[in-house]
Amino acid sequence: MKLSDLDYHLPEDRIALAPPAERDGARLLHVARDQLADRMVRDLPTLVQPGTLVVLNNTRVIPARLKGHKVASGGRVEIFLLSDASSLESPHTWVAMGRASKGLAEGTQMAFGPLRARIGASALERGTFHVHFTLEGTGRVEEALRAEGHMPLPPYIARDATASDTERYQTVFAKHDGAVAAPTAGLHLSERLLAELRARGCEFAEVTLHVGAGTFKTVTAEDLDTHPMHSERYEVNEATAAAVRAARAEGRAVLAIGTTAVRALESASLATGHVQASQGETRLLIQPGFPFSAVDVMLTNFHLPKSTLLALVYAFAGSERMRAAYTHAIDARYKFYSYGDAMLLEREGA
Repeated sequence: MKLSDLDYHLPEDRIALAPPAERDGARLLHVARDQLADRMVRDLPTLVQPGTLVVLNNTRVIPARLKGHKVASGGRVEIFLLSDASSLESPHTWVAMGRASKGLAEGTQMAFGPLRARIGASALERGTFHVHFTLEGTGRVEEALRAEGHMPLPPYIARDATASDTERYQTVFAKHDGAVAAPTAGLHLSERLLAELRARGCEFAEVTLHVGAGTFKTVTAEDLDTHPMHSERYEVNEATAAAVRAARAEGRAVLAIGTTAVRALESASLATGHVQASQGETRLLIQPGFPFSAVDVMLTNFHLPKSTLLALVYAFAGSERMRAAYTHAIDARYKFYSYGDAMLLEREGA
């Protein structure tokens, strides 16, 4: 796929900077096989078939943004935690990236409230480094990180996180710490909506995919085949794998809540063409031509231009259909990105 195929113009006022008043209060563009329909997220239970298996990503966003100062100079510093790299030999170690008034070098000592941190060697990815934490006084480093950290809002939301973001930039079914960005389609699901889906006869299963900062990375390669896809940790357990296999064998639809659930399920299907229990790191890049084997329907938000997530939805619902959907959404003044409105996509050819 060519880079130009992933580009579109979005007026700045279409970017959502805050969530809707209610979780399920966003607009929903239903992209069916033969039509586009303007709906609301709260209409979702009426749009899915009884018996549908709904797959949720239960990752929990960690308060990954830390603001403090250099111990030596007092200069301001901000770091963004990317992934836990702790080991028995090096506990409380993270891969991070950061910025400061005069740069950050190996050995720099920093303070974030009671936390002390030292920058270690560079990590594998350019611009990242290891940071080692200790704690002054009593308590646990993990608790101090949660207390001192701020919710890591996306880079296009140019404001500090608020107390409201602590709740709203987290799904109601989040369980396992590890994401540094929210699985945003799941932000739309309220407890009320989940109950209505259960009453509709839907079943539920969960995967874990810890969303990384690479989800916001813009594709720069002219040919998507040469794009260095970011890595994210995932797990699909046996109960979920069995539930997906049963749904497909019985002709029931599998609805993935978000591109992250899609990537987890399809990553777990690569070896055999059927979902198997698996875990590890995935660098799966989905673009047009990808043979989907696990997912029939997807709830997702509107994605950044020149992004791998846009390529994924093009692959899922068809490039021409998705171009028409994005054109309609812009003209109809839908809100885009993490706090924006949603789409319900039916897989092309399903």
